[in-house]
Amino acid sequence: MSLQHRYDFVLLFDVKDGNPNGDPDAGNLPRVDAETGCGLVTDVSLKRKVRNFIGLVKEELPPFEIYVKEKGILNKQHERAYVAIGAEDELKSDKKRKGSGDAVEQARQWMCANFYDVRTFGAVMSTGVNCGQVRGPVQITFARSVDPVVASEHSITRMAVATEAEAEKQSGDNRTMGRKFTIPYGLYVAHGFVSAHLADQTGFSESDLELLWQALGNMFEHDRSAARGEMSTRGLYVFKHEGKLGNAPAYSLFERIKAELKDKDSVPRNFSDYTVTVDADNLPNGVELLTLVG
Repeated sequence: MSLQHRYDFVLLFDVKDGNPNGDPDAGNLPRVDAETGCGLVTDVSLKRKVRNFIGLVKEELPPFEIYVKEKGILNKQHERAYVAIGAEDELKSDKKRKGSGDAVEQARQWMCANFYDVRTFGAVMSTGVNCGQVRGPVQITFARSVDPVVASEHSITRMAVATEAEAEKQSGDNRTMGRKFTIPYGLYVAHGFVSAHLADQTGFSESDLELLWQALGNMFEHDRSAARGEMSTRGLYVFKHEGKLGNAPAYSLFERIKAELKDKDSVPRNFSDYTVTVDADNLPNGVELLTLVG
């Protein structure tokens, strides 16, 4: 069933003694806003966790395959689309790079129908074998921590070595030194948007939307690692609009969800140090607030 409503949502999640999103340009330090010191988690990181959750629960079977995944060869998936629509001959000509009208559009539709993340987040599939471009109905912002965070640096040791040569050099002391970075605690807020009009173009359905809510609520439960510490979804607040175009600006709805320290002079170390207030009174006409987690 196609979407009949616009949705805007607020996602709250936290991290304790972990690195929620390392910056490869800064030695994998947790990402921060250089001016405010607030922590950042990219939209790419959040969508990666959604993809992983969908792949896990749906076993990556059509129509829930995952297009962008570790070690995935994208053009191989494009070729599958051309074979599926009976346009194999296109793969033998130069037209595949420029696009040949109907074949590209049919391939684009096939990709949307078979890959959950393509019809959800969109994709640029015009490299190599051309399957066109898709603008996804679901968009997520960077997540930003409510308060500034401080990255702690920890020295770690590995008792084993990788090669015999290393063992000989260390003369019996097999310890290898390393470092890891963590944030003691941070509560993050991200905003998201679901467009019913773009959903019509990609085939993103009501059942796909329900799966998205499930993923946002549970994605950290199946993404555990020593580097990320304890991460949990703490709140998922969805504003459902009566119509496809929406009944109120998104920013005015987002302002109704606020997380604040109970003690302004304290240093947060747990979710219980915060108060989350939800202003559900006098919502704009045609807008309904759904608290899915919180």
